[in-house]
Amino acid sequence: MNIDVPSSAGSKVVRPFEVTNRLMLAITIPVMLASLTTPLLGLVDTAVIGQVGNPHLLGGLAIGALVFDFLFSTMNFLRAGTTGLVAQAMGRHDDVEQQAVFWRALGIAVVAGLIFIAATPLILQATVSFMNPDPAVSEAMSTYVSIRLLSSPMALGNFVVLGLLLGQGKAMQGLYLQLLLNGVNVVMTIWLGLIMGWGVTGIAWGTVLGETSALIVGLSMIYMQFRSIANPSRKRVLDAHEIRRMFAVNRDIMLRSFFLLIAYAYFTRAGTQAGAVTLATNAVLMNFLLISGYLIDGVTTAAEQISGRAVGANYRPAFDRGVKLSFLWGMILASVMALFFLIFGDSIVAFLIKSEEVQSMAAIYMPWAALAPVTGLLAFHMDGVFIGATWSRDMRNMMILSLAGYFGAYYVLPMYLGNHGLWLALHLFLGLRGISLLSILPSRARLQFAE
Repeated sequence: MNIDVPSSAGSKVVRPFEVTNRLMLAITIPVMLASLTTPLLGLVDTAVIGQVGNPHLLGGLAIGALVFDFLFSTMNFLRAGTTGLVAQAMGRHDDVEQQAVFWRALGIAVVAGLIFIAATPLILQATVSFMNPDPAVSEAMSTYVSIRLLSSPMALGNFVVLGLLLGQGKAMQGLYLQLLLNGVNVVMTIWLGLIMGWGVTGIAWGTVLGETSALIVGLSMIYMQFRSIANPSRKRVLDAHEIRRMFAVNRDIMLRSFFLLIAYAYFTRAGTQAGAVTLATNAVLMNFLLISGYLIDGVTTAAEQISGRAVGANYRPAFDRGVKLSFLWGMILASVMALFFLIFGDSIVAFLIKSEEVQSMAAIYMPWAALAPVTGLLAFHMDGVFIGATWSRDMRNMMILSLAGYFGAYYVLPMYLGNHGLWLALHLFLGLRGISLLSILPSRARLQFAE
């Protein structure tokens, strides 16, 4: 039972709660399992196209996926910001504000999704201008992006639903929804893309059907939850102060995500300039990094929920213990992933891709991809802590600093080390992100919990 304890200054209320390994794993494991299904979609997509044996189609799919990394990852503040704000409301025992946060975020999601659909021609033109792909690659990319953009309102709405559930610590419900979304996606992708022979078109429609199914079920779950408790008034939902706060938090998270995707985009762009084989190789290997990142996302989400709840409860001991435990479990997961990919990575690539050129090149650069989760762990972990605490401005600023360092390495190292230099620059970027955030964590925590 949580007991409200007035602070010595009388201006804040401390609501103690215990952070244990059991609590950490209750959030981490369901999110980890749910997150694992997401990069598997990328592997399924790659495998479907890989059976054709055409590097141009694979390159088009890689660039198309990057477009949605930009669009949807930039909009990931709808998930992350909702999680942090809901967790803080939970720490204050404010059920009505949790609902108000959800409705504000859902409104943003619907509007943004419709804007993406309307902007389809501009998105395609900008992608072709930036990437400058071969005509065959461009055609495959355009087909994939045009269809997948139709799912934008549903995809962004799913971000909000998941953000609410994770902010409340209901990771199992989030797992069920992600399994539904990705399960429908995988089944329809294989059926439409491979069995029906639709190729890239089938892959795109499989994603649309998955997103739509998950949103329908997710909104039904949320409706049942909200029906049993007091609802916020329209005035509460449209409260100007809270809307400004949400936009401030979401703006900085969006910019942070946008800068992160810029780094990944330039990484892909360098592969494009080196030729279709290098592009396909780096795209395949990036799936290993993404798989690791999604697995570690379970720990990151636990850090978000616990740090956000601790801030809402004004309880520093829970915050400190949550930071330590989440890093410990993250290091264990990152090390296991690195070892797994070092041992089995080449076999996985051979299973996914028929091209012997891609297989041979991937074996050369596999260690870089395998060790990336260890290099990036601190960055992933600190992201969770700062998102939960809604210290989004610091995240944005440290991302800009890290991106500057990345570009310095990006333009220098490949000149001497080729593709090895490109991967080294990526590792330096991941390391800078984590170290820069860790360096300011103590001072931010002291200010946050000062009486």
